[in-house]
Amino acid sequence: MGKLTVRALRIVLAVVLTGTVFIQALMVWALVSGNDPEDGSLPLTPLRLITILGIGTAQVALVCVWRLVTMVRRGTVFSHAAFRYVDLIIGAIVAAALAWFAVTALNAPGQREDPGVTLIMGGVGVAILGVALIVLVLRTLLTQAVARDVEATQLQAELDEVI
Repeated sequence: MGKLTVRALRIVLAVVLTGTVFIQALMVWALVSGNDPEDGSLPLTPLRLITILGIGTAQVALVCVWRLVTMVRRGTVFSHAAFRYVDLIIGAIVAAALAWFAVTALNAPGQREDPGVTLIMGGVGVAILGVALIVLVLRTLLTQAVARDVEATQLQAELDEVI
């Protein structure tokens, strides 16, 4: 991975992380200060809490991607240490899907005349879980790459002994 690619990715990750922290801070302020009165039409407080947690799941994934990019840059991504970050990303995606299902459940009673919205929202939750499965498949590929790297190192050591 080139220096320009790493730098661009880190800029994007930093901007997104900064933006999500700012949004979380504003949402927490709205909850704590009571400056945003609810009119009773929506359960805004539970939605805000779920949104704050959902943003937190994205932040966990962003930090893990940052760490993996660092490992790629150092040439250490094909090691067992990378699995910790990939597993955290998978967990964050699953947590985000659960948060989305919670939002769907909170929104469902207001959609009695049009249940299609709830079905679409449920489909989005399933799609989020699909992303977790894709990352799980990528983790399996990483497992194979690490095994090949270990095998290549052992074969190189044997070859060095022979020579």
